[in-house]
Amino acid sequence: MRKRDASSKTTIKTERTQKQISGSQKRSWDDSLPLPKLNFSVTAAAVFLLAVLCYANSYDGDFVFDDSEAIINNEDLMSSVPLTDLFYHDFWGSKLAGNTSHKSYRPLTVLTFRWNAYLAGGLYPKGFHVTNILLHGVVSLFILHTIVILFGGVRLDERGRIMFTAPKASFLCAMLFATHPIHTENVAGVVGRADLLCAFCFLLSFLCYVRACHSDPLHFGHKPEIISVSHLLSSLVLCGLSVLFKEQGITVIGVCSAYDILVICRADPKETIMSVVQNFTQSNCAASSKNQQKSNQWIKSLVYRHLSLLAAGVTILAARWQIMGSAPPKFQEVDNPHSFVNETMLRVLNYSYLYSINVWLLLCPWWLCFDWSMGCVPVISVYTDLRLLPTLAFLSGMALLFYYCIFGNPSRIKRLYALSLAILIIPFLPASNLFFRVGFVVAERVLYLPSLGFCMLVTLGLVHISRIQALRKIAKIFVPVILIIFIIKSMQRSLEWRSEKELFFSGAKVCPGNAKVHYNIAKVSADGGDTSGALESYRLAIRLNPMYEQAMNNLANILKDRGESEAAETLLLKAVEIRPEFAAAWMNLGIVQSDLKKEKLAEQSYFNALTHRRKYPDCYYNLGNLYLETKKHDEALAAWKNATLLRPTHLNSWNNMILLLDNLGRIDEAERVTKIATKYLPSEPQLYYNLANAQGNAGRHEDSERNFLKAIQLDGKKAVYYANLGVLYHRWNKYEQAGAAYRKALKLDPNSPLVKENLEKLLRKMEKEQQEHKSART
Repeated sequence: MRKRDASSKTTIKTERTQKQISGSQKRSWDDSLPLPKLNFSVTAAAVFLLAVLCYANSYDGDFVFDDSEAIINNEDLMSSVPLTDLFYHDFWGSKLAGNTSHKSYRPLTVLTFRWNAYLAGGLYPKGFHVTNILLHGVVSLFILHTIVILFGGVRLDERGRIMFTAPKASFLCAMLFATHPIHTENVAGVVGRADLLCAFCFLLSFLCYVRACHSDPLHFGHKPEIISVSHLLSSLVLCGLSVLFKEQGITVIGVCSAYDILVICRADPKETIMSVVQNFTQSNCAASSKNQQKSNQWIKSLVYRHLSLLAAGVTILAARWQIMGSAPPKFQEVDNPHSFVNETMLRVLNYSYLYSINVWLLLCPWWLCFDWSMGCVPVISVYTDLRLLPTLAFLSGMALLFYYCIFGNPSRIKRLYALSLAILIIPFLPASNLFFRVGFVVAERVLYLPSLGFCMLVTLGLVHISRIQALRKIAKIFVPVILIIFIIKSMQRSLEWRSEKELFFSGAKVCPGNAKVHYNIAKVSADGGDTSGALESYRLAIRLNPMYEQAMNNLANILKDRGESEAAETLLLKAVEIRPEFAAAWMNLGIVQSDLKKEKLAEQSYFNALTHRRKYPDCYYNLGNLYLETKKHDEALAAWKNATLLRPTHLNSWNNMILLLDNLGRIDEAERVTKIATKYLPSEPQLYYNLANAQGNAGRHEDSERNFLKAIQLDGKKAVYYANLGVLYHRWNKYEQAGAAYRKALKLDPNSPLVKENLEKLLRKMEKEQQEHKSART
């Protein structure tokens, strides 16, 4: 038997090795997924288009729910407000240091709202919605870029082209994120832009941190001894910017730290700590060799990076604490009753139950609601509550994942699982109630960033399933089905966010026991003229939550308008008993008591309202009306003046002052008041009309005529303007002009008996004078 030459053996072995290397280069750890391998451009285009299409049907929606407070009623969006005010106000336009502020400091988000309003020439919702939809598409692209890095970066194929390390897994994970229905509130609700912009800067900050550690994108996973200071500083600056969009942005520091330890350094936490201690305790010892110092250089680099992250985090938190007035926000028990549970163990179980609900919403986002407060998630108050079973299941599942990540065999997949958990948990920490009390029970919007960690976990699980021959068919069915379900649900949910009526009624289907849902249904019903529906919903809200003082206040207003003042008074008395600082309820109580001729009680109620809200122009206006009824004219004028000082555009107060001064014969003062009022309301015809009446009554016909004509110039469709102008000409003996004015008034209001009567008197007078003139000539 012939012996092979040694050189031939080496050649054969080399060829075999090259084939194995070539084969391993072609294969990826996610090859078993039932998805096509696409290049980055095609993958990015698909992710962006689906991210936009899923929510595109909300582009022409209204401002809904919190949009009203953050946009419509937010004076910071007005061009007349200095830009610097944005940095002293909270997200809703209130002073950040105030006791009633929720301390939501997001000035850069408000600035983008202001840009939208400026570019559109007003508060038109379409531009706001389109911006949100495109932002989600852009964020989804950066999510794809981030996932490519998290799943192993890129590599060169046999032709030297840059390829994904895990193209199928990256594609699936990005698609899950782009289409997840949990994001509907962030995209379709305009105020959700805070989360979108925060996520955008969050991802940029993370990517800059990765570049600071990786000089070469083709060599991930090494332990860097040198970092890029410019990229590290850019990462920290972007972290600060993300916090100015939303507070959650600071959690990028934790994600960078987790990525650094788990992926960049591939270090076991225990071994790393021991090495750090050993390195710094022995760094000055003469016995330390140069080789030992060189091998520990990467640990020094790791420590320096983490010290930079820590310093940035402390600086941002300190600045944030200073800006918010060095005081946390104050929430009532009704906002987050689970955080007010006294017993520690029960509070822990309540928090765990809320965490399980959040995970369930990510896992099965079919039951979504715009608000989860007020009875939607009842408090667990006993240890026999059956809801502890899903809570225990959730805790067991998390414990198993943590166990695998800590004690499992070291591998790429283990590190990815640990990193996925970090991305799921760390961005959620500000909403967890662990560090401070938050003002909500469950909020879908806070899951925008944590959902990335969830999508990674799902993708990794599907990779495992697809590797098992018996389950590969299930994976082939499950992957397209889940994507199709997500897309359909996102589109359907976007339609519900187009109007408040659809949104609120959809909430009643998911959380029928939520008093706030029925409160909002009542509000939208009242705005639409459905008083009966509003009454029914308000009463249901109060039955569900007998301490719901806001619902009592609104129900009392409807009852007052229906003439049921006594019932309204009872409700308002209970509302201020529940919340003594409820200024609006005190004011409405004063109005009702004034209707019931309880003047002393009404006056005291107004004073109580002003005690709790000193700058309350509407309260001063109603107080002035009370003084007018009780013939306290000077006090009435003083109250209305206070209203106009607080709000110079308070038209009713200006008009009441002019009318009262007219009745008192103080025409000069009425003119001075009108001159001041028209500085703030130059295009308000009612001011000129009231002054014209006063001047006409005083016999100052020319001045009266000028102001009547000014009022008509501003609004030529008011019959009463022409009618009173006709009366002026009638008294002034300008019969032709009077007749023309009366006829114009009748053209606008043909059924006005007074104008008809005045015109008939004018015609009789003109006829009589003509006859007298003829008789005189004869």
